Amino acid sequence: MQEHNVQETQERQEPEEVQVPVPKVGFVSLGCAKNQVNCEQMIWKTYEAGYEVALGAEGCDVAVVNTCGFLKEARDEAMGEIDKLVRQKQAGNLKKIIVTGCMAQWWHDQLAERCPEADGFVGVGSYQDIAKVIDEALEGQRPALFGDINAPVPETDRVVCTSDHWAWLRIAEGCDNRCAYCVIPFIRGKFRSRPEEAILQEAQDLVDAGMKELIVVAQDITRYGLDLYGQRTLAQLLPKLCAIEGVHWVRLHYLYPDEISDELIDVIANEPKIVKYLDIPIQHISDHVLKAMHRRGSGQEIRDLFRKLRQRIPGLVLRTSLIAGFPGETEEDFEALCEFLHEFRLERAGVFPYSPEPGSLAATYPDQVDEDVKRRRVELLTDLQMRIVDDYCANMVGKVIEVLCEGYDDETELYYGRSAADSPDIDGLVHFEGEEGGVRPGGFYRVKVTNFYDGELVGVRYDNDEEEAQ
Repeated sequence: MQEHNVQETQERQEPEEVQVPVPKVGFVSLGCAKNQVNCEQMIWKTYEAGYEVALGAEGCDVAVVNTCGFLKEARDEAMGEIDKLVRQKQAGNLKKIIVTGCMAQWWHDQLAERCPEADGFVGVGSYQDIAKVIDEALEGQRPALFGDINAPVPETDRVVCTSDHWAWLRIAEGCDNRCAYCVIPFIRGKFRSRPEEAILQEAQDLVDAGMKELIVVAQDITRYGLDLYGQRTLAQLLPKLCAIEGVHWVRLHYLYPDEISDELIDVIANEPKIVKYLDIPIQHISDHVLKAMHRRGSGQEIRDLFRKLRQRIPGLVLRTSLIAGFPGETEEDFEALCEFLHEFRLERAGVFPYSPEPGSLAATYPDQVDEDVKRRRVELLTDLQMRIVDDYCANMVGKVIEVLCEGYDDETELYYGRSAADSPDIDGLVHFEGEEGGVRPGGFYRVKVTNFYDGELVGVRYDNDEEEAQ
């Protein structure tokens, strides 16, 4: 599998001596990392078919919007983007609109009725056929392709659009966990691992293209290998990824708590290239709520796991996701969640109000929590987490950390980047002073933390080799 960046792809698009201009196709990607990878694959397939490609719809003949359909807020965002494209089309600035992704898969009938201006739909099982859909739409048809969502994950090239320095490395598709609040298994199908050799080849291609950080991602990476090899093999895959010359950081998203084995903990603890940052969505800590969510394991088992991880992986940064206001959540349940967060001081946590998703089991539960109560609980958890983050940042002042530089801010006159404690798009940045010409995007630098602001660290490049980076 070959990896490509946008600039490289555009430079390679040589104009042909034809009478009709090559149509230009613009892509808008919404949602999660898995969706982003699918969009990057569609961009490659479109370019491979001979179209000119771009990010965004400005000046394009065809717009492809890759939607997220997981939550109502995501669907509202997708509808806002589609409405913008419809207005462009009505103004004569766009010829065709194609809707892809999770919303197209799960809400196709509603979308087709709500957006008659859409010229084609592509479900999550048909990304590899995007060029065919574009062809047919330009011919005046209204194609709708919805392939088998349980088929093996197709192996295809992609145009990496996230960065010149880091990229998502998707190791599996779908999910088998069947949490009561979630419709992902119905949208993206059962859990399917990619073959190890395909993952390692893509990782090598990414590194050859200049990527320094690979972010291993799936709906549940701890299940990797079970369907292909009869056992969970993430602990065997990770050392092989780290053995690739040129990989500097390997980051892990997302780990289901009850599947984190002692063997996997040892690999994470002992492999220097694996950043000591784990994203482990727990959703709640109350046994009553966890059972209603159809989550495996108990609150005590989660506590025991986090204590073990802290003990065996020094300097570990933990991220989790929490749901407030799940049906049947009592004040006692909520207080237990607050007490857990206060006790374990998780450095990173995303807090979300429960959303009753149509098609999910939890949406049928009779004891739905009042919206005002949900909002208040989210605010309280968020305030608590902000105080925890401030304490974490204050504790980092005076320490030396390694930072992947991502650019320079003319307004602040500071370089910015991410430490091992910061995953792209969801965590903060590190802002630091550095000598002009001595710092470049894509480089790793030691930074001494001098201050923090609004949950982000501030520092100065530090060259004293006697002080080891955290």
